[in-house]
Amino acid sequence: MADGTYEFLDEAELTDFPGLLAVSQFVRMLTEVHWFAALGDRLDSREILLSEDYLLALGFPDARIAPAADWEEATDAAANPDWNTEWWEAEEQARVALVAEACRQADEETVMIALTHLQNQAIEAVLEPAKMVVEAGDVEDEALTRAIAGSAAQSIYQAGLLLAAEDENDEHHVFALKYKLFELGRWPIGVVGNLSLIHL
Repeated sequence: MADGTYEFLDEAELTDFPGLLAVSQFVRMLTEVHWFAALGDRLDSREILLSEDYLLALGFPDARIAPAADWEEATDAAANPDWNTEWWEAEEQARVALVAEACRQADEETVMIALTHLQNQAIEAVLEPAKMVVEAGDVEDEALTRAIAGSAAQSIYQAGLLLAAEDENDEHHVFALKYKLFELGRWPIGVVGNLSLIHL
């Protein structure tokens, strides 16, 4: 690391850190995902089940799933100041716990280098697909593009944290379930008000 710029370690240097090696391999797979390909389509049974499992893992078993009717409704939801704070706090607690665990698996500097690289690559992977899907919807809204890309990039980062922490039950972790929804081409916008998961 020089002049404050992070460079990702060579995978040969990660052989003692299986979690970070998994993060490196995960990064290379990001371009294979069909980001946002299912936006606007009706939620199928698998996506509904994943959404329910995500809400359950967050601790919200009674929350409902509320698909956005169109781009206008999705835009309003993305800009909604009425985000449920318990939802945000639940995800933040999970994030903090995973960072701490990752730093127990490897030294903190190596973990931060890996996660910074992941964060940068996440944005790069989803920004152009976000622009394309917004244009395809005949919507001219840079803020919406940033919201879609930012949500997906955050989910990628969260999924990478799970790998770095070497969580044995990662398949059922809240971040794994959330990432699967993005991987299926969805955009789980967030939990608002009286516990409704807004989807597009």
